[in-house]
Amino acid sequence: MEFRMDYFLCVLGLVFVIEGLPYFLFPEKLKIYMLKIVDLPAAKLRFLGISAMIAGLILIYFGRR
Repeated sequence: MEFRMDYFLCVLGLVFVIEGLPYFLFPEKLKIYMLKIVDLPAAKLRFLGISAMIAGLILIYFGRR
């Protein structure tokens, strides 16, 4: 299996598009949401982060099968 840079760049570009959507569509609501994140304990944020990474890995696994 060879590494395809064009495929990688497309995926990376799509990540940026998806990440930027909330900032573009709901900037005021996002500010409120970010203020709420500050109050969350670090352990909960870590759990949310690892959950998102695991979900992403599962999606990649099934997408590449």
